[in-house]
Amino acid sequence: MKIIIPMAGRGSRLRPHTLTVPKPLVPVVGKPIVERLVEDLARSSKEKIEEIAFIIGDFGEEAEKELLKVAENAGSKGKIYHQDAPLGTAHAIMCAKESLEGNVIVAFADTLFKADFSIDTQSDGVIWVQKVADPSAYGVVQLDENDVINNFVEKPKEFVSDLAIIGIYYFRDGKYLRSELEYVIDNNIKDKGEYQLTTALENMRQKGTKFRTGQVEEWLDCGNKDAVVFTNQRYLEYLADRKTETLISSSAKIENSVIIEPVFLDEGVHLKNSVVGPHVSIGKNTHIHNSRVQNSVIQSDTLVENALLENTMLGNFVKYNGKTENVSLGDYSEVKK
Repeated sequence: MKIIIPMAGRGSRLRPHTLTVPKPLVPVVGKPIVERLVEDLARSSKEKIEEIAFIIGDFGEEAEKELLKVAENAGSKGKIYHQDAPLGTAHAIMCAKESLEGNVIVAFADTLFKADFSIDTQSDGVIWVQKVADPSAYGVVQLDENDVINNFVEKPKEFVSDLAIIGIYYFRDGKYLRSELEYVIDNNIKDKGEYQLTTALENMRQKGTKFRTGQVEEWLDCGNKDAVVFTNQRYLEYLADRKTETLISSSAKIENSVIIEPVFLDEGVHLKNSVVGPHVSIGKNTHIHNSRVQNSVIQSDTLVENALLENTMLGNFVKYNGKTENVSLGDYSEVKK
């Protein structure tokens, strides 16, 4: 089994946090979004994940090393491919054409999910969906009487279905997918100005491929600050229920402070005269003094003093003193009273 992860987008809706790191490397409960995604997919596969291919933009050498480490942590070989221009989902996946063979999972790295499923590798293909209130912002599927997909519609202007494609796909024959993506691009077939994966999927369906849907319990978006904070909240609850990870490091120093779980405290965190939680993740070597923090994501090497923070996201190396607000600050920012 191989996992293909297109992640070349700029993450502009998550600025300022994506000015210094790509969106998929922004942490959720102490790990990059993309690492959380890989872990969940590997857990769902009965087969060993042999290779993880990351399709990226100009992320820089350090980001590439971190992605290869994500693959290594999953017991897989990592490969890096580059997409130089935003030409659509079909084009993005084709950038990893050398990895498109055998059983393949394609997963876009801007969402996480909560689910308990195993991938049926005998199916031609599985496309994971979720019911949404406004289908016009998504690619959607329609089903026949046997629950087999009989139509794909990209961002419908009129209602045809509320089953939105969440960006996770399984293909039994990666080489066949590659040939259909090549056909779309070679023949310049565009939808809304881009080469769409759904165009290739529809061609495959018309040739007899039977795509079925998979369901997730919860679909967690990581598109902007509020969405990341909410995803962090839900993921903390998820991990607390599973009890598979240590959420409070033994090296965290808690001095005259109260913790309201679930919270994540990474190595070297120092809490002093503070109340932290619920639903707070704090990165390595961050200090929180004389403050109340809830429902927030605070990254590494940051100092928070005399603050009351809620629904907040702070980057790395931030200094934040004496403000009471819902705030979003990127790396190396400084705010004083």
